[in-house]
Amino acid sequence: MAFRFEDLQVWHKAIDLGEQINQLTKAFPKEELFILTSQIKRAADSVVLNIAEGSTGQSKAVLKVFLGYSLRSAIEVVSCLFIAKKRGYLKDELFNELYGEYEVLVKMITALRNSI
Repeated sequence: MAFRFEDLQVWHKAIDLGEQINQLTKAFPKEELFILTSQIKRAADSVVLNIAEGSTGQSKAVLKVFLGYSLRSAIEVVSCLFIAKKRGYLKDELFNELYGEYEVLVKMITALRNSI
């Protein structure tokens, strides 16, 4: 693999979850296109992108900073999931599944950040 982030399990988990979020938002109402749909998709993409950007090898300190950004974006996705559930766009079962997956992802990001 050409780029360091491609070797990170946390990056693979984040990109897979980002795709799940992308698919989920296709069922959101059109009125949410520039509101919740945009917000949750950008947050999910931000998790992936910050892991990748931080892994460029500049320094361990830089990686820690970008992992912090990634962590905050993951929490933003979770908050958006709560909003989607509250507005009736997300059934409990799918909410619980995605909540659990993001809980795992947050733990992975935190563990990686703590290991640096």
